[in-house]
Amino acid sequence: MQNVKGTYDFWGQEQALRHNIQVTLQDVFELYDFEGTNTTILNELELLTSKYAGGNEIIKEMYQLTDQGMRQLGLRYDLTIPFAKLIAMNPSISLPIKRYEMGKVFRDGPVKRGRLREFQQCDVDVVGIQGPEAEAELMQLAIEAFRRLDIPVKIRWNNRRFLGELLESIGVPSQEMLSVMLTLDKIEKIGLTGIQEELNTKGLNSQVIDAILAFAAMKNSTFDEVCSRYEGLEERPGTMEVQALQSLIQSLGLSQECPFDPFLSRGLSFYTGTVYEIYDATLSYPSSLGAGGRYDAIIGQLIGQNDMDYPTVGLSFGMESIMELIQHRVNPVVPTAAVLIIPIGDTAHEALKIAAELRSNGIRTRTEFMKRKLKKSLASASSQGIRYVLLMGEDEARAGKVRLKDMQEMTESVVTPDEALYRIEHNLDARIFGMA
Repeated sequence: MQNVKGTYDFWGQEQALRHNIQVTLQDVFELYDFEGTNTTILNELELLTSKYAGGNEIIKEMYQLTDQGMRQLGLRYDLTIPFAKLIAMNPSISLPIKRYEMGKVFRDGPVKRGRLREFQQCDVDVVGIQGPEAEAELMQLAIEAFRRLDIPVKIRWNNRRFLGELLESIGVPSQEMLSVMLTLDKIEKIGLTGIQEELNTKGLNSQVIDAILAFAAMKNSTFDEVCSRYEGLEERPGTMEVQALQSLIQSLGLSQECPFDPFLSRGLSFYTGTVYEIYDATLSYPSSLGAGGRYDAIIGQLIGQNDMDYPTVGLSFGMESIMELIQHRVNPVVPTAAVLIIPIGDTAHEALKIAAELRSNGIRTRTEFMKRKLKKSLASASSQGIRYVLLMGEDEARAGKVRLKDMQEMTESVVTPDEALYRIEHNLDARIFGMA
């Protein structure tokens, strides 16, 4: 018996850490006034394979199936397209919308460090804001979220429209535009030599290849340096979008955390403007910790009305990558009970009643029904950091009392259930609400 390759079960310390990360992200999302959503995992295959949803770039990694009605379906590979579908199916929704969602997605791709086939994504999206303010706010949100996770980050960003305008100006034909973008996007991995090798396979003339290589050689250049090199870009829409966002980044004091990257384009074809990826600033983890961008066209295209205005920008946090980065750095506390109730003899009824009373007062309570030897149960409670044990014997039940053991102070007393509740509430460092 084994798990499907690329899928894992989580429990104990690892699950406690995953839970704490999700709670941290949710707190930040709601601090920025994003509302929760929950979209469908199962979707029509036609939707998931449409050119607006990534097209051929994603089909080979999609889990496809047929239901009993012979309908062609697929498991969602991200949270973006199901959310776009939600908006498209509800055109009366008032804009703008700021939403977040945390859920599993599925991709039948290669398995490696931080990349699974069943994994958790945590997304935020804004629909209805045309200008760069939405991108800037998402950058602020990401920096705040990773600050709370104690992860210093860099948010590399670019604009696909600007990159397209630049490549057009140096002679890249429109049919090769996306292909060249994707090659440039790999410059960190394959270097200039790898870039040249890939360009040589695209059927481009030598002058265009030389121009692309000259551009690729401008590694670590600022936006202003790139613009000064190429004429005729100043009044182009993509250039103006970059200028507007850069101005906001500078005014917010985020220039160090959010460097411009002229080669970044990201893989999916639906991005229409700003794109960004989040990386560990210490370079101890090579893969991205999050990514996103602007995809203004998807929703209108899904409903067959390309002229409808649904400006949208989103950001996805990679739970598995974040876990890979920090799970060996911290030792999370596994949530545990504050009280263990052990019925002795025929007292299960009374034990469950007292447990219900404790839980109704916000005290995390465990009941012991394994009928182990008392010594083993007490040793287990002590090893797991459970401070209080309530022993409910038949004599105590008849007297309306319980035997309260304080495992920290090593004391024991026979008291009423109300007295036990009072002592527990006032002696615990803090009530346990299901979290350590």
